[in-house]
Amino acid sequence: MRHAGLKARMVLSGVIVFGFYALMALFLRGIFGLPVVLALSVVFAVAQYKLGKWLSLRGVNAQDLHETEHPEIHATVERLSDEMEIPKPRLMIGQMGVPNAFAVGRKGAGTVVVSETLLELLDDDELEGVLAHELAHIKNRDVVMMVLGQSVAQMLGMVTFWVVALSDDGIAATIVGWILSAVVQALVSVFVLAISRHREYVADSDAAEYTGNPEALASALAKIAEVGRHDEAPDVSDRVGALCIFGGKRGLLATLFASHPPMEKRIDRLTLESRMERVLEEELGESLE
Repeated sequence: MRHAGLKARMVLSGVIVFGFYALMALFLRGIFGLPVVLALSVVFAVAQYKLGKWLSLRGVNAQDLHETEHPEIHATVERLSDEMEIPKPRLMIGQMGVPNAFAVGRKGAGTVVVSETLLELLDDDELEGVLAHELAHIKNRDVVMMVLGQSVAQMLGMVTFWVVALSDDGIAATIVGWILSAVVQALVSVFVLAISRHREYVADSDAAEYTGNPEALASALAKIAEVGRHDEAPDVSDRVGALCIFGGKRGLLATLFASHPPMEKRIDRLTLESRMERVLEEELGESLE
């Protein structure tokens, strides 16, 4: 089974997050009735998915990356999409402040956004590696899982806040409700993050496989990190940070709840993969001789 580890994490995370959702539904059943709760939660999840995608694109002022202006990028994405057996996604360019890229949507309705600074920073092979990484996210469906998990976390946070805040008219109840809401969202998000870090490793590996050039992606990640971590570089927006190939600068606390593994580890894995490929090629060449 391809990417069994990622799929197992997605299933386990989905079951746990759904368990939180089921507890919320059971609690609200006595107030609104189960059919109403189920209907409202489905509508909320769909709305969050659609709105989340729209807000992500709007948040970086994304515009279509026209094929007439960038034919080589469109050709690269079309070739990679064919190799991955997914429909070619919509390509857009956004303003993110730092070199970055992210994917939203699902197969057949996906969108890949690259920043203006990314196109200026990377050479053709490095850009191909980044594009393949984002296409891998769409192919593996992990973007949808991330968005749905975040939707459930937000639903639970909202319910927690209003239940506590409405239990008393005082300001104290409102403050406690806000604190508990943040705690609940953070707790549920932990299980969403269980797949978030691993999916980056998988997308890196897929990109290396489909491009046949892990060194190019490793070089791209190194360049992105060097520019993105500069003291004067703006941090990545919270709205798209978890979806981006570069999650932004992090302190100690942010590292504990990071949506991305350390860039150095990703680069080391790609470098090791490149060395293993060279060894295999050398052994194959010697055997043919």
